[in-house]
Amino acid sequence: MNIHQEIPAEVTKALADYIDSRHEEVRTIGAPVDKAVGHLSRFILEGGKRVRPLYAWTGFLAARGLSGEEDPDAVIRAISSLEFIQACALIHDDIIDASDTRRGNPTIHRSVARTHQESRWCGSADHFGESVAILVGDLALVWAEDMFLESGLSPAALTRARAPWRGMRTEVIGGQLLDISLEAAGTEDIAAANSVNLYKTAAYTIERPLHLGAAIAGADDTVISALRHYGRDIGVAFQLRDDLLGVFGDPAITGKPAGDDLRQGKRTELLCTALTYADRHDPAAAAELRRHVGRTKDDAIIQRLTSIIQDTGAEDVIESRISDLKASGIDYLSSAHIPDEVFTLLKELALKATERRY
Repeated sequence: MNIHQEIPAEVTKALADYIDSRHEEVRTIGAPVDKAVGHLSRFILEGGKRVRPLYAWTGFLAARGLSGEEDPDAVIRAISSLEFIQACALIHDDIIDASDTRRGNPTIHRSVARTHQESRWCGSADHFGESVAILVGDLALVWAEDMFLESGLSPAALTRARAPWRGMRTEVIGGQLLDISLEAAGTEDIAAANSVNLYKTAAYTIERPLHLGAAIAGADDTVISALRHYGRDIGVAFQLRDDLLGVFGDPAITGKPAGDDLRQGKRTELLCTALTYADRHDPAAAAELRRHVGRTKDDAIIQRLTSIIQDTGAEDVIESRISDLKASGIDYLSSAHIPDEVFTLLKELALKATERRY
């Protein structure tokens, strides 16, 4: 079984089936609701790598779930619900960041605003677009809970999974609150940036999905602890890679403009590290970074800021940290008695998460 291909395909099918099962209910409410759900459906079904369900399934395998009593199809439906939480997070994140594109396409709030303009409706097109997108994101979060609870998991499995499910949702929202607060305050504390990485990305992308899958299977504390430690380290490394892509990435690959994090003023570990090094070795460059980050849309200035960050050596520091986290994350797995093939799979996933290139 090629888990990298088959699980994402199974997840997409489960999501399509679930959305289809709610169609009549939505259609009855009214055409505007049906149209809004169409945006959600396209967002979920036409994009995404299914990273979170893939990790959740791997957690299930790590706990030898296929030898247990849970129906694998029910497990697939349960872990597929994570994609609704991801949709909610991304749709709302795009509004918060005032992003124009996602995965190379217009964001939902921009797409809806364009429809408003073209239809010559009343009021502000931008406000309408953001309002619809907020509600579409809210609906995605509601449907995540519905799909998870109605997945067919046993009552015992649902009870075991409650702690990671509850923790994950609070952590990702808390991480987002941390993120926008640090950005607003212009915080340059590397430890604070790492807290955002832990809660907004690591816990929600890798640690909790692994925990969720293992809990569904009835894993013991040793397995769960090893998976969660691996998830934290690989998850932080995943975000650090994303931070590098946010400054140095190719728009054709990332689907976002080059230097987008600098336009938005994201207080990433990369930026905080660059400022620390620039303060020591080139105060004028540090002042230039502080003057423009989050305050300019000019491509030439963004390119200049990118060069400054590169000149500080911060990129190499972050690359080294990614390498260390990858190694420590994999080391945690040696303390747990998980099947050899799952250990190999988790190593492959660690490489896939941390070695995405520009």
